[in-house]
Amino acid sequence: MDVESKATNTVWHCSQVTREKRGALLDQRGCTIWLTGLPSSGKSTTAFALECHLIKLGFLAYVLDGDNVRHGLNKDLGFSAREREENIRRVAEVAKLFADAGLIVITSFISPYRKERDFARRIHMDAGLDFAEIFVDTPLTVCETRDPKGHYAKARRGELKGFTGIDDPYEPPLSPELVIDTAQYSPEAIVEQIIDFLVSEGQLPLSVRLLTQSVGRAR
Repeated sequence: MDVESKATNTVWHCSQVTREKRGALLDQRGCTIWLTGLPSSGKSTTAFALECHLIKLGFLAYVLDGDNVRHGLNKDLGFSAREREENIRRVAEVAKLFADAGLIVITSFISPYRKERDFARRIHMDAGLDFAEIFVDTPLTVCETRDPKGHYAKARRGELKGFTGIDDPYEPPLSPELVIDTAQYSPEAIVEQIIDFLVSEGQLPLSVRLLTQSVGRAR
């Protein structure tokens, strides 16, 4: 997914503010949590529930959602293979910038191809930023039952071509940091799973587990 730069006579300017100083200001370490899975698997529901919970705990988090970015940043892109690839490339670069600024970035994209997700991981690693791939492993039958936009039904009837999971492939992650199933667990329980993972990785302090449990009891 490497793109040849058409810009000439450009020089990278280094900031006088280090990543550590930004992190100290926010009292957190920036990272990207990349949610991937079939359409209607529960990525967006999970992403926004996690964002809300992190904000309640006092951490600055932001969701980059597949539909939302197509209203602005990627409104010029369609759904051809090349445009889908460019969609993920742009999002990966934006997520890297947000993480470098110290935010906990949560992305919610089908991102069906491993090479796209590998690209996102690589540019984060090259920049010394934490990156976690979370596979939303919800069965296709469950995704079709949900089908809030009616896309699966249209794809089954042949009215929608190139739809991931029907006539376009989805390549599951080979070694994701975490696997979740929204068919088996509630959004609250899944958020707790992700929080536990972030604590175990040292991304969040141990005290967050107790705060999460108390928030859950307060609901």
